[in-house]
Amino acid sequence: METIGIFRNQKQIHAFENQGYKLVLDIASGSVHVFDDLAFELVQQVTEKSRDELLQIYEDQYKEAEIIEALDEIDSLIEEGRLFSQEAVIDRKRLIHQNSPIKAMCLHVTHDCNLRCKYCFADGGDYSGPKALMSAEVGKKALKFLVDHSQNRRNLEVDFFGGEPLMNFEVVKELVAYGRELEKEYDKNFRFTITTNGVLLTDEIDEYMKKEMSNVVLSLDGRPEVNDRMRRTLNGQGSFDVIAPKFQKSVAARGKRDYYIRGTFTAHNLDFAKDVEFYHEMGFVHTSMEPVVSDPKHDYALTEDHLPQILAEYDTLADKYVEWRRQGKPFSFFHFNVDLDHGPCIIKKMIGCGAGSEYVAVSPEGDLYPCHQFVGEDDFKMGTVENGIVKPEIPERFSNLNIYTKEDCKECWARYFCSGGCHAHAYHANKDLKKPFKVACEMERKRVECAIGIQAALALGGTDNE
Repeated sequence: METIGIFRNQKQIHAFENQGYKLVLDIASGSVHVFDDLAFELVQQVTEKSRDELLQIYEDQYKEAEIIEALDEIDSLIEEGRLFSQEAVIDRKRLIHQNSPIKAMCLHVTHDCNLRCKYCFADGGDYSGPKALMSAEVGKKALKFLVDHSQNRRNLEVDFFGGEPLMNFEVVKELVAYGRELEKEYDKNFRFTITTNGVLLTDEIDEYMKKEMSNVVLSLDGRPEVNDRMRRTLNGQGSFDVIAPKFQKSVAARGKRDYYIRGTFTAHNLDFAKDVEFYHEMGFVHTSMEPVVSDPKHDYALTEDHLPQILAEYDTLADKYVEWRRQGKPFSFFHFNVDLDHGPCIIKKMIGCGAGSEYVAVSPEGDLYPCHQFVGEDDFKMGTVENGIVKPEIPERFSNLNIYTKEDCKECWARYFCSGGCHAHAYHANKDLKKPFKVACEMERKRVECAIGIQAALALGGTDNE
């Protein structure tokens, strides 16, 4: 079999500083170590220099016994497989997730919207096509398609998306009811979610979502002036005053059920940590702030020139995050939620989201696409819920994507955290599914460093009451 494996070298670890700690990540095992100054220097040289050479280099700075003790500690961690560990030996054929069960679906129940967000990748909600609402008939065929292609997978995920899905709320309710019927008939379990801009939220809808939606994603960009610059109503007015109170009420109604307040930051609010802090002040606990992905010609687009400020802003946000947690205040930020103890299996870490194979999106007309960010693009239309996948070459392209078919990922230290990044971002930035979006890669690496630094800070220097 064709296998993956590398010899011990410096690229098997990532050494960095965050939250005042000197940290070393063992890339293959995911083990994280907090070292003192001496051990931090030594671990970055042990693959290139002998013990005698290192003793000689540091003899004027440290006592010989201290150097030997640090080297012994490093050797012990290596023997335990927690430093410079070998990557798992994997048959490359196992990374091709072709003919795998479909477990998740994004249902575009509307291609229309009651907001006009400037950065909308869906081009005002209609995906550059005619405005449309999904019929209950098409939606039911989509859910049946998911069940029929889920094989022995019992837990299935469906996200009601748009446009603005609440503009077709009666169909959403009908599809949920149909899904509950399918659960009983086929021994499946549907986890429904919905993504909404909040304009149409009512007490009745809040109560329904509390009962039927496992998660809701609520779109708000943060501070009023930031939100209203980009997220405007049909008459060109700001949307903050309309939606923010509804979100607060909706979140309160959900109790302990999952939700996310999700924002988008652009070149106009590179100080986005202040927007996340604003979420905190509004009482929102579960948050996400995503970088805009757009044509560089737009004045709000993020470019490589913005990276220094963006990366510094993640550090600022991490500082606030630690401060809140140490004060016992519950708070989470999606990109700082890194599970170092368990996380997905090694295969999942290598192949990523499963777009086009384990995950599909469905347009209002019933057309199938690899994910919601490819909807409306003819080159990525795989088939229909009526006729199934008629262009198998499209999902095949996606099934062959993993961290070893993307050259930029092979030696990236963060590859097991992002699993190669977003295929849609790669394609829309570079017209190449195998070439990751560089700006996104730099941000992901920084977010992972911050996430690890936060865990170290809370474990060693404070409390975490959540």
